[in-house]
Amino acid sequence: MSDASVSSIALLAVRGLAFSRDETPIFGPLDFSVDANEALLVQGGNGAGKTTLLRVLAGLLRADAGLVEIDGRPARPESRARHIAYLGHLPGLKADLSALQNLEFLCGLHGRRKAQTAEAAMGIVGLGGYEDAAVRTLSAGQKKRLGLARLWLSPAPLWLLDEPYANLDLDGINLVNRMVQAHLRSGGAALITTHGAYAAPPVRTRMLELGGAA
Repeated sequence: MSDASVSSIALLAVRGLAFSRDETPIFGPLDFSVDANEALLVQGGNGAGKTTLLRVLAGLLRADAGLVEIDGRPARPESRARHIAYLGHLPGLKADLSALQNLEFLCGLHGRRKAQTAEAAMGIVGLGGYEDAAVRTLSAGQKKRLGLARLWLSPAPLWLLDEPYANLDLDGINLVNRMVQAHLRSGGAALITTHGAYAAPPVRTRMLELGGAA
């Protein structure tokens, strides 16, 4: 359970959320909230349910019990689409399109942050000069950076980041922290899973510890 109390004005609020797989409990029941200008850091070992929790919040999996609210209202597919940007373990990119084509395609699907361009986002994440490179030619770290560029372009206020430091060097880790800082300063929020190696970006942060079998 989280030490974070649920607020009626929270950007995201969760009550009694539980999930099982093949009748085996994965997590829950959980009660927590994430406010604007705040990060919630979700920690736990392998099998604790961190990725599953984010997939449930993103609407990719159905919970067994509980309530998810966005801006004080029950989460619906359309509200999740407007409010949530999800960065998972898989890049979600089209391998035979160029890096820039991928970003433009995803902006067409999900919208674009005001006054931002795909080219500028690639520069921010350190991929300037790779605009025409096919995604299949990029390294794992470069694909992660391209995913971060897509995240930066999203107008969604709530970021769900599943192990965002994976496959990144120290410069990439600092990049993630700077992006989270900037997002929170603009009124956004973030829910970040981690094994704990990189405890938290230097922002207003609360903790949620998940247990579970390895």
